[in-house]
Amino acid sequence: MHFPGRFADHIVADRLDRLSLSFLVDGLVVYRGGVGANIAFGMGVLGQRPVLVGSVGADFAEYRAALSAHGVECGEVRVVDRAHTPRFTCTTDDDQCQLASFYPGAMTETRNIDLAPIVARRGIELVLVGATDPAAMVGHTRTARRLGVAFAADPSQQLPRLSGDECRELVDGARYLFCNEYEFELLLRKTGWDAAEITRRVGLRITTLGDKGVLVAGPDGIESHVGAVPATSVVDPTGVGDGFRAGFLAGVGGGLEPVRAAQLGTLIATLVLEVDGAQGWGIDAEADLARLAAAHGTAASAGIEPVLRAALGHAPREPAGPAA
Repeated sequence: MHFPGRFADHIVADRLDRLSLSFLVDGLVVYRGGVGANIAFGMGVLGQRPVLVGSVGADFAEYRAALSAHGVECGEVRVVDRAHTPRFTCTTDDDQCQLASFYPGAMTETRNIDLAPIVARRGIELVLVGATDPAAMVGHTRTARRLGVAFAADPSQQLPRLSGDECRELVDGARYLFCNEYEFELLLRKTGWDAAEITRRVGLRITTLGDKGVLVAGPDGIESHVGAVPATSVVDPTGVGDGFRAGFLAGVGGGLEPVRAAQLGTLIATLVLEVDGAQGWGIDAEADLARLAAAHGTAASAGIEPVLRAALGHAPREPAGPAA
């Protein structure tokens, strides 16, 4: 939903203990989303074959078909007949600030999914543990660690729900740690570790910085800043971080080194920002390579070009439309 105004204009600072807000919105559109599905969708568009793992309701059939059409393997998704598929309800104002609620629905059943047979069946090389049921996040991380499978930590929206012990367990030993600036500050507080300690415990710490791009930090203390790809318009910030993750993971999956993969991630993040919904974007190789060259230089564009060209041979060029 969109509110044609500023939330900040309607908040009485000295009455926060009696907060009661109602906004008349000027539009309602239902889009397909969810962090795991958004990232998997993006990787599928970019020519990868991600395996989506999670729990959904009996209303998932149409969404399953849409994801499958864009290269996502949905055979490991658990269907729970007695619950709805999780849904996120969000209102965005003219400053791109957001008020949101999340209904978990079938997500609570994700903790009962055993990753071990999935890893064996699918030959999984990397497990991204994203925001889902907290018990599932911890359980999947433990399973990946026990199996010796590389994992990426992406706690994002669930950080407020996670304890310090859970945060430390999710982060320690991750090949990649994804978070934005705010989430990283919260992670520091939750774990009790400083930035140097967290960076030492992961393969790469990848912190998104909004329109300032992204910071890639290695355990050796070397940091690389990757600027953002400028947006032609700002339409909807929902799913921008998921788009970056999809681009980064598809990049490393396509053989790019991390900074190049991060540059690809910034392109996908901007493509998401320029459309309604997290899955409304598509690839235009010529235009996108030109944007990469303008933002990151011709060497970056040339290095990423094989990944984009290969993607067009694997996934539909048409973006996914709204669900309703």
